[in-house]
Amino acid sequence: MALRPADIARKLNISTSSLRHYEEWGLIPPVERSSNGYRIYTDLHVAYFECIRAMADGFGLLLTAEVLKNLQANQVGLAFWVVNEAQSSLHKEKIVFEETIKMIRETPPEAQRRNLTMKDIAKETGIPTTTIRYWEKVGLLSIPRSSDNNYRMFDQDHIRQIRVVHALKTSPYVYTYSLNGIKEIIQGLDFNDADKIKKISLDYQNHLDRINQLQMKGVRYLYRLCELLELVS
Repeated sequence: MALRPADIARKLNISTSSLRHYEEWGLIPPVERSSNGYRIYTDLHVAYFECIRAMADGFGLLLTAEVLKNLQANQVGLAFWVVNEAQSSLHKEKIVFEETIKMIRETPPEAQRRNLTMKDIAKETGIPTTTIRYWEKVGLLSIPRSSDNNYRMFDQDHIRQIRVVHALKTSPYVYTYSLNGIKEIIQGLDFNDADKIKKISLDYQNHLDRINQLQMKGVRYLYRLCELLELVS
């Protein structure tokens, strides 16, 4: 059955231009045209559009596009592994942040380590030195320099800061924490303020829970599309 673009757009709460963009980007199968040039969308196209909308919220549009292009090439196994990798990445983010909060809570002031080198910090946090330098350049980190040799002088607080920046910055899904937002958090963060740490932890955990829920919804629509395409048994 042929469906009008306006009806599909209204159903999905998007614009008809978005439908055209999805078509231009190759996210849906080719669309036939009527004799007067109008697009002829089918139920299959609607299933693709619904899948795009469901997956984009949890996985982002770029990954969604990669997955759907794999489906159109009958590479369902590859499409599923792309999704699996993204879900695994989200789980790793959860573990990293939990370890960060645990370290902040369990490291007492008297356990402070000072006079750490860039290599010490990179080894301790697992963050490359180039990344640490970049975060310093854009203002996410404030690292004092030695008056003798101008070397950076790190301490335990910098390890904490770097871990927090990593947890907030590296996620492709954390739209809540922009560059300026992370700066504000780091600058106002007292690592001995248990209530502040608890709030950040809870906010971030709620965010990851929400992304996880959105990803599960996206997977549901993806599998439903695969059933419609008879790519799964």
